[in-house]
Amino acid sequence: METTTSSDSKADEPPADEGVEEDRSMSSGSGDDSLDGLSDRAPRCPLTPSLSPQKRTTSQSKTEPPLLRTNKRTIYTAGRPPWYNVTGTTFKEAFVIGLCGGSASGKTTVANKIIEALDVPWVVLLSMDSFYKVLNKDEQELAAKNEYNFDHPDAFDFELLVTVLRKLKKGKSIKVPVYDFTSHCRRKEWKTVYGANVVIFEGILAFANKELLKLLDMKVFVDTDSDIRLIRRLKRDISQRGRNIGGIIKQYNKFVKPAFEQYIEPTVQVADIVVPRGGENFVALDLIVQHVHSQLEKREITVRSALASAHQGQPLPKTLSVMESKPQVRGMHTIIRNKETNRDEFIFYSKRLMRLLIEHALSFLPLKPLSVETPQGGVYDGKRLSGKRITGVSILRAGETMEQALMAVCKDIRLGKILIQTNHDTGEPELHYLRLPKDMSEDYVILMDSTVSTGAAALMAVRVLLDHDVAEDKIFLLSLLMAEMGVHSVAYAFPKVRIITTAVDKEVNDQFHIIPGIGNFGDRYFGTDAPSDLCESDEGMDF
Repeated sequence: METTTSSDSKADEPPADEGVEEDRSMSSGSGDDSLDGLSDRAPRCPLTPSLSPQKRTTSQSKTEPPLLRTNKRTIYTAGRPPWYNVTGTTFKEAFVIGLCGGSASGKTTVANKIIEALDVPWVVLLSMDSFYKVLNKDEQELAAKNEYNFDHPDAFDFELLVTVLRKLKKGKSIKVPVYDFTSHCRRKEWKTVYGANVVIFEGILAFANKELLKLLDMKVFVDTDSDIRLIRRLKRDISQRGRNIGGIIKQYNKFVKPAFEQYIEPTVQVADIVVPRGGENFVALDLIVQHVHSQLEKREITVRSALASAHQGQPLPKTLSVMESKPQVRGMHTIIRNKETNRDEFIFYSKRLMRLLIEHALSFLPLKPLSVETPQGGVYDGKRLSGKRITGVSILRAGETMEQALMAVCKDIRLGKILIQTNHDTGEPELHYLRLPKDMSEDYVILMDSTVSTGAAALMAVRVLLDHDVAEDKIFLLSLLMAEMGVHSVAYAFPKVRIITTAVDKEVNDQFHIIPGIGNFGDRYFGTDAPSDLCESDEGMDF
């Protein structure tokens, strides 16, 4: 699967994992096989002085792109802020912009320039071209002779389109079909999209369906001269779709032009904004960008500060399981909490404690009876996991240290990763990177974080799993050390999540550090010093 954001480039596709870092926004304005990132289509610079990007509300410098690149990964330094409240419920839906206009009117160009001028991460570009219906044999023969009408409403799968857009607007992970214009069918591998603050939906019939219109927060009609549209269509279909001039002209006169006049042009009446000249109309684009920014500002919410003041004095929840503080457990805690402990001993005893924690957590998994025959011919009545499989997900970076212990006791387990960091300006957790295995909806998920203080990072991670259709009662949050505040925060928002730890400390200081705590687990484990301008999430600094 492959999804990209507004500034992503085409990334290598992992064989079994899905990664938001490389596939967050669909870009198929031409309808061809290319689903490249938008940076391949538009330069990273202001459009005009009036469209220069607004200042971010993150610690990211405005002069630098909000991402870090490796050969296979793109990690966004301008992360996605909370899209849910302290109850864990999705609070703000994605802002959806609908772009309608005739074929080759410049909708994708307008979309790219809006994305660039918005200068915000986590923007999804969704094309209506992905939702053409699969043609049967007779229809494919007509298409090969340019006798099939791709511009008629019946050519699109509106039912699937509405379902996908509705889920995406609500913050859910969705799968988008990839349409092959050469074979006129959908490819086997669909593209996964997740994590949109803004969705730009473009298509020739974007305003032709009543249910679709209900999902659009802003409706923009791109109005371009018909001769210009024909010239663009000729260039596109010849270079990108391998078609001949005669067939293109025939199809245009028989289907494209009549469909525009009958189905597309009349929908200009429902548009909020009409953009003549497409991407060259900087005044109109500036108005759109200003409105979207104002709407996003209205939807901003705070989570961490609310968590810090909630649930005080309440009894610990029944979903919490704390390992019995036996002498060896208390001894290991003494070693790893001691600030004088050297790194080698810190790692050794942390790993021992992690192994015990994992073994303890597995005892809460449901089992079913299973009888097996022994080598001596006898029958042993035993147990086995009552479920599809177990998947481990670590909250980077310190949560990743628990993966080895999990793999040591769970053979062939699948692993996922989530990077959540704190925005230094707002104090809120932000989602930067995500790589999860496919088809997790039936899995038991072991969510790993070294320490949990306020619970802000854990809350975000659980919300991500729920958005990927993991059942709440199949999520097990594991941590070496938790604060009572974090336990209450997770249990209040997600009462079915099982919380498992080796110890719970009562206090959290003004910097959201656990007291007495364990220090910066990630720095002590990896032997690094915390950057002065960027602090980690709960898993790295006891907060």
